[in-house]
Amino acid sequence: MTHLQAGLSPETLEKARLELNENPDTLHQDIQEVRDMVITRPDIGFLRTDDAFILRFLRARKFQHFEAFRLLAQYFEYRQQNLDMFKSFKATDPGIKQALKDGFPGGLANLDHYGRKILVLFAANWDQSRYTLVDILRAILLSLEAMIEDPELQVNGFVLIIDWSNFTFKQASKLTPSMLRLAIEGLQDSFPARFGGIHFVNQPWYIHALYTVIRPFLKEKTRKRGQVSKELCFFSANTVYKATMILGVYLFITDRLCFGGLWYSQILNYRLQKLLCNICYKYANENSFCRIQLHSTDYSFNKEHYRARYV
Repeated sequence: MTHLQAGLSPETLEKARLELNENPDTLHQDIQEVRDMVITRPDIGFLRTDDAFILRFLRARKFQHFEAFRLLAQYFEYRQQNLDMFKSFKATDPGIKQALKDGFPGGLANLDHYGRKILVLFAANWDQSRYTLVDILRAILLSLEAMIEDPELQVNGFVLIIDWSNFTFKQASKLTPSMLRLAIEGLQDSFPARFGGIHFVNQPWYIHALYTVIRPFLKEKTRKRGQVSKELCFFSANTVYKATMILGVYLFITDRLCFGGLWYSQILNYRLQKLLCNICYKYANENSFCRIQLHSTDYSFNKEHYRARYV
């Protein structure tokens, strides 16, 4: 193991070897081969080419050197072509700050059993009067930039869940083809993250229609990983509850499952509390009991009743 793999657990090291073709004996050579390709694109300003930075692109493309370099080039080219998006690219920027506070994105405290970070977006939280769709995209990209520093997430990746409940037709009208394409290019084609699943929940008919618009821009792998679902399913740490397995997102409910914001403590609002109550009450079996903490409130559930008490 090299110093570049120091942040990985033994399990993740093995996963990187088997799934990503990561070999500690050739790691520096792999990185250098990608770095040597930089001179083939003099039109792009490669602002970072250090070992740790290039490594995340190799992991995102399973150590295929040319594909990793192409992703690296697209990363910087996207930023050059969209300079306005990356001015004041920080959490204190007014538009980004408001988007983050409204949960764009929200991150579950616990990882799923594949070690993936689970990101949740409640689409209806978007307040058009305070920030734009571009601000939401910027907030998501900024959050990913912070999270991708974690080598475990470079290997294990992310799961994205978008809940479209109460998302209005007026809001949907702002999702223009050009805006959708900008988002797809930024997340799918120009960022070194592995997305293990993208799930739509409670989507209205006009979101289905929008999907037909963006489908041509999606890679085949992305289309296969995207799922349209009606409900969230939860699995217990000890017992797998029969819960229709729609999403394929496995959340370990142990004695405590914490939800919180990536940057702000109130990133998820009351609608998440209501969603948790409905899900846990519906899917907990007769002998099960789960406890969920949201900010300062502790929620306990069983099949017959649920209660909330402040701790």
